[in-house]
Amino acid sequence: MESSSFAQRLAVSGVMPRLSAGMAKPVDIGFLAPLSGQVESWGLPGLHGCRIWESWLNNAGGLLIGGRRYPVRIHAHDCGYDPQEARDGAMRLLQNHDIKLMMMLGGDTITPVVDLLNQRRVLTSTLLPSDLSPDTPYLIAPSEVHPIYVVTGVEWLARTQPGLKTVAMCSQSDGMGLPSLATYRAGFKAAGISVIRETRYPSDGADAAAIVQPMLDENPDILCWCTSYTPMVHAMTEYAYAQGFKGQIVSCTLDHYDALVARTSRDFMEGVLFQFPDFDDPALREKAFFFNQPNVFYEEYNARFPGSWSAVSWEYAAILDIWHAAVEKAGTVNPLSALAAMKQLGHVTHAFGPAHWWGKEIFGIDNALVGDWPVVTLQEGKARIVEFGSVPAWLEKHSALLKAEMLDLGQMWQQRLERSSGGPDLGARGVISG
Repeated sequence: MESSSFAQRLAVSGVMPRLSAGMAKPVDIGFLAPLSGQVESWGLPGLHGCRIWESWLNNAGGLLIGGRRYPVRIHAHDCGYDPQEARDGAMRLLQNHDIKLMMMLGGDTITPVVDLLNQRRVLTSTLLPSDLSPDTPYLIAPSEVHPIYVVTGVEWLARTQPGLKTVAMCSQSDGMGLPSLATYRAGFKAAGISVIRETRYPSDGADAAAIVQPMLDENPDILCWCTSYTPMVHAMTEYAYAQGFKGQIVSCTLDHYDALVARTSRDFMEGVLFQFPDFDDPALREKAFFFNQPNVFYEEYNARFPGSWSAVSWEYAAILDIWHAAVEKAGTVNPLSALAAMKQLGHVTHAFGPAHWWGKEIFGIDNALVGDWPVVTLQEGKARIVEFGSVPAWLEKHSALLKAEMLDLGQMWQQRLERSSGGPDLGARGVISG
């Protein structure tokens, strides 16, 4: 598979022939993700990024297949992170369109649709490799490997601030939160940082004081929000600020951090560690990247969708980029052929450079792309990359530890399959627990 992306080739070669009248039927892509509600920031900004990608591709001529160009149409459905709505949305998208790629956030919305998508052999993407199993051969995680990459931030923190010895963690009890909790556990244990408090709360959120105050009572060096959703990240961070917390804050994401800085202080937010950069970051100019000019994408995104940039604004577009290269290599939009083209060379370029297919040891199938991932901190109120950490290097040393923590929280693929067939739910939801 070519390592250069559509955006890179466009930047190098100039404008391609535009679409002409009488073109063949467009290639349909489904976007089934939360566009509203508690998890909106993991869906709607991604759709915005896809709209930019769609317009760039179509304005430049469309997909080139067999010497002919085809336009792309993205059809979106808001599932609100509700499993039943996800199934209903999948049915509608498949009934109304000839979907060649279905893009999903994953997690709790995957379970009710995976059998349907498997039966129809629909190539489907997720941002969560914890959705993968040997029973999902057409499900791929080619862009984000949530939450595996969070270990890079923990590793960097332990190396650069060796005085930090204890952490209090919290996470929502759902398909997003529990794998994150397991991975942060593994990351902190590998780094020699003791977990002195762990709290799980309901997936629809809880009172920030009830979660954070018991964590503060343990006097930790680090507060870790794991992959809490944006409203909870903000509420918990603001509570920690109000209580005078002076230590380190770690969070997988920090969407709309400018609002947090405004509601707390620049000094309080200085050094908060997370995993998602802004695309105007100087470090991206020197990195092999899926867009030739990430700052151009960032500028257009903010011009078209001001105030909505989030951790996923670019991720679904990155999936489209990898899919597009595979389709043109295969010479067809047939899902099985596109998947084969993606996997053919074993090594491809994902969002932050070279990556390889991985996952069999933890997820039972090598359908996730792993490579480098950025470690980001707030510096004078602005997100800045401090390092690109190697996910494969960490896994080579600590995959057994990750597996053990996934097992403990019932997140291994075998356990998830047992639950889907009526077995016990080892990652039970419900009340706040310490």
